[in-house]
Amino acid sequence: MLLTEIDHIAIAVKDLEAAIAYYQKAFGATVDHREVVESDGVEEALLKVAESYIQLLTPTRPDSPVAKSLEKRGEGLHHIGYRVNNCAEALAAMIAAGATPLDKAPRPGSRGTTVAFIHPKGSFGTLIELVQE
Repeated sequence: MLLTEIDHIAIAVKDLEAAIAYYQKAFGATVDHREVVESDGVEEALLKVAESYIQLLTPTRPDSPVAKSLEKRGEGLHHIGYRVNNCAEALAAMIAAGATPLDKAPRPGSRGTTVAFIHPKGSFGTLIELVQE
């Protein structure tokens, strides 16, 4: 089994501050990590839930994938991050199983992780992020 656990559920939002305030008020959640990921054109706030996260994402530029997703689909579920021990091995296994990679090789992610994204077309409609800590 290459998947070790759910790393995060990513939710695309237009107003990061409002989304954080909502999760704080509704659930008592606090921000465990916050970061701007320039390469992806997003700012994220991670809310810890047990050993996983709710990742609230907002675009930092209009040409980012999250900005395009918000424009096309509106706010809501963006992707699921699966934690793996070896991102390169998991990416190769997914490609061998017929998945379409968005990343040809693992790359740096937030929190010092290594990540690779899989297109939803080959994954039953779900954008997948492989996350190696």
